[in-house]
Amino acid sequence: MIDYEEFDGEWRKIGLAAPARRALVDAKLYKVSDLRKIRLEDLTALHGMGKSAIARIKQIMEAKGIHFR
Repeated sequence: MIDYEEFDGEWRKIGLAAPARRALVDAKLYKVSDLRKIRLEDLTALHGMGKSAIARIKQIMEAKGIHFR
């Protein structure tokens, strides 16, 4: 079993709900900068990733100048 708290710290800091945090950790995405590895469509398809989580992630990415693949 995965100890999500070991990996989801950055997602917790930006205020994502637990299902979205678990989806990101399961996809081996541990930091905002890791989102460069995937496409928006792939992120949206993750089980547990809702509209508010996507919106928050996009907001943080824009602020940090990070873009999807």
